Amino acid sequence: MKVYAIEHVQLAMPPNGEESARAFYVGVLGLTERPKPPRLAERGGVWFEQEGLKIHLGVQSDFRPAMKAHPALLVAGLDELIRRCEEAGAPVDRDEPLDGFRRAYVNDPFGNRIELMEPVEATPKGIKT
Repeated sequence: MKVYAIEHVQLAMPPNGEESARAFYVGVLGLTERPKPPRLAERGGVWFEQEGLKIHLGVQSDFRPAMKAHPALLVAGLDELIRRCEEAGAPVDRDEPLDGFRRAYVNDPFGNRIELMEPVEATPKGIKT
């Protein structure tokens, strides 16, 4: 037996937050929305998926943001992404570099913490900045 990868990360959001989620995850972070399966779509929420990355937001009626626990997203073009976040009104907290990475934190529209990490070395193959 071996656990070998994360299939997706699910974050919570308050009811009726789908448009705000789309504005941030698609409009600011540049992710791609994937339609939820019909039986799951009835519950609300929204999924963002692209090669190597899946973030699902599920509705939680007694929602409280994840202010410490967080996904860490690998990015190419951290400075540009920071600019986009700030222009969209999402303040960015730049953090000390971690071995091999520059990094920063931003909150999604619901207050969930998201870490943005850019490798200091060459950009991974196939990733355009």
